[in-house]
Amino acid sequence: MDDRGHVHHVYLIPGLFGFATLAGYDYFTHLEAAIGARYADAGIPLRLVIVPSLPTSSITDRAAELARSVISTASADDGPIHLIGHSSGGLDARLLLSPSRRVLFRSDELDWSRRVRTLVSINTPHYGTPLAAYFSTVSGTRLLYALSLLTVATLSLGRAPFAGLAGAVSAVRAIDGKLGLDIRLVDELTENLLRFVGDRGQREIREFLTNIHRDQSGIVQLMPEVAELFNATTRDNPNVRYGFIATSAPAPRPGRVLGAALSPLRALQLVLYTTLFGVASRADRRGYARPGVDQARALEVGLRRAPKPEHVDGVVPTLSMVWGEPLWCGAADHLDVVGHFDDDMKPSTHVDWLHSGSRFSRRDFADMMDAVCRFIFAE
Repeated sequence: MDDRGHVHHVYLIPGLFGFATLAGYDYFTHLEAAIGARYADAGIPLRLVIVPSLPTSSITDRAAELARSVISTASADDGPIHLIGHSSGGLDARLLLSPSRRVLFRSDELDWSRRVRTLVSINTPHYGTPLAAYFSTVSGTRLLYALSLLTVATLSLGRAPFAGLAGAVSAVRAIDGKLGLDIRLVDELTENLLRFVGDRGQREIREFLTNIHRDQSGIVQLMPEVAELFNATTRDNPNVRYGFIATSAPAPRPGRVLGAALSPLRALQLVLYTTLFGVASRADRRGYARPGVDQARALEVGLRRAPKPEHVDGVVPTLSMVWGEPLWCGAADHLDVVGHFDDDMKPSTHVDWLHSGSRFSRRDFADMMDAVCRFIFAE
């Protein structure tokens, strides 16, 4: 079917801990700009919508939020619909499109699903991640809070205001393989952060963090054991083309600790990344996906090595990201792929906090987005 004369509806779906906008920052700002530019070059009318996020709610609740977003924005015409989910956002979309779905809507309210042409999952834990089980522990809950806080802080405020956080961040303990954060440090970080945003931003950030504490059911659903059941009961829609992005990031290097010591913020970032990577790379006995021939070839070429269960993007195992047609594979961490990476070009337009050392660049990001849009535009 030739859909080029119709308005395309593209939906960007955040993953766990993700958001649409927060304290004035658009989480998908780089994806939004990249997709918009490629649609304009192709001469195809576009309506792009960023789906509101329930940070750590269940996949079912998040899928329902996605459905509400599409119902309210795509009912005025009969144009094609494309879904792009980052991290667990890909699972929300898979559940909603599945013929075996169980969501709180009448069948006629989901008539729009026949218009969905593609689902692109970006670093999605289709087979789960060991981090989910860790986040359910006391130490993991503290890490979850610090991770969310640092994400919000870095992306909302950028680099400059962090000078005011130095006193709080300097309390980070030595890196010894365990997370050295305590509740007092997290509280201090929170209060220092909130001094740099207005009243509206403070309310949004507090609500975001409160929602994470209030409902963490989505985290449990990312355990490999639960993902196994999800995959067994969630059938693909035969009328939708599924494509995926898969990456891996380098393991933390001890040599980076010395450099991080010069910056309290960088020390905190390294603590978090080291902990995330160490837990996520604990290979699950299920082995995640067993790639087909084309999938395996794309992974090996893009990653320059055959992926193993212990290869991760810092959050999700690489072999857990495999679902459908491989679109782009390469070296990148979990946030690089949505445009949050170290930018060595001037003027700098990207802000990074994970600092994985992946060396993901603007050129890599452009190549990845070219691949995504080629897949969407394909007849």
